[in-house]
Amino acid sequence: MSQHSPFGKVPQWVWWSFVPALGGLAIVYAGSKAKVNKWMYVGAGFTLFSFILAESELVSLLWIGQIVTSFFLKNDYLVKMGMQEPVLSGESNKFRQLALSGQKIDINNCSKDDLVRGLGLPIVYANDIETLRSEGYLFTHIEELNEIIGIPTETLQKIEPFVTFGYYPTQEEEASWRRVNTYSVEELMVAGLDRNVALTIVRERQKGEFKSVMDLKRRTKLPLKTFQHLM
Repeated sequence: MSQHSPFGKVPQWVWWSFVPALGGLAIVYAGSKAKVNKWMYVGAGFTLFSFILAESELVSLLWIGQIVTSFFLKNDYLVKMGMQEPVLSGESNKFRQLALSGQKIDINNCSKDDLVRGLGLPIVYANDIETLRSEGYLFTHIEELNEIIGIPTETLQKIEPFVTFGYYPTQEEEASWRRVNTYSVEELMVAGLDRNVALTIVRERQKGEFKSVMDLKRRTKLPLKTFQHLM
């Protein structure tokens, strides 16, 4: 649940954090919903120390701290819950770490958390990537994320330096686009391709195997929709 405010989209639990002493439970709630244990521990800590220091002047600082923490976690919560697209900038700690360390995220073998928190992709795209991978599809090129998943080109330009595409034969089923490298014209037609499309693919294949869906598309100059059902 959220509401309009001068601070943008703010989940209801953020306003609950304004409650003295018990406001830390709002962070516990957010951690539970977003499945982030660390947030739950932080919220529980605020609540516990608020009672321990109830007679101390420090309790006011704790109260302010839990409010500030709630607003700090707000955007991450909205992204995790699919209520907001993250900003691809230095605001993401993990994104900064990737830039500094030179590490790359393997699109074919990473977690959904890596896609959402590491690369800043909206949850809807992360879900689609995960669905295709579970069906045996392996991505081989950054442009496939636009052609197949629909991720905007501007977004892909930002994440391209931080991604890689590993090849894992055991993850790929026989019903893969790679059939175009072995099937005859007749077999491609049985698989649902138009004869002219099948002939074009086989002729171009004589120059060498196709390395990716994008390689197939570029070399044959065929629209993706003419062979997309092979994926």
